[in-house]
Amino acid sequence: MRQKPPRTHLEEDVCVHIFAVSAAMVGVCLTVIGLIQIINAVKKSSTWADDLLAGNALLFLVSCLSAYWALRTRATRRMHRVERFADGVFILAMMLMVFICGLIVYAVSS
Repeated sequence: MRQKPPRTHLEEDVCVHIFAVSAAMVGVCLTVIGLIQIINAVKKSSTWADDLLAGNALLFLVSCLSAYWALRTRATRRMHRVERFADGVFILAMMLMVFICGLIVYAVSS
């Protein structure tokens, strides 16, 4: 019977970092949503940034939970698939965050 290759430390490190940073980014999104609500109340304006940030927080949550699942998975193939999924969702959420930052800067400066 063939033995499964052991996990490398790099694989676990990537999952741990995605897990930790995604969890922190959920908190960042929620904080910025609150700040945008304050700015909108003062300026009597509205922007889509808070709605987009709520969706972005969900993406980071999916990434965080997927990374946690990858860390808890014993099967190496499944762990690799879930890790790639978590990584892809994390990168997508980060790119969306950059877009939202540009939207916030535009909304605040106008």
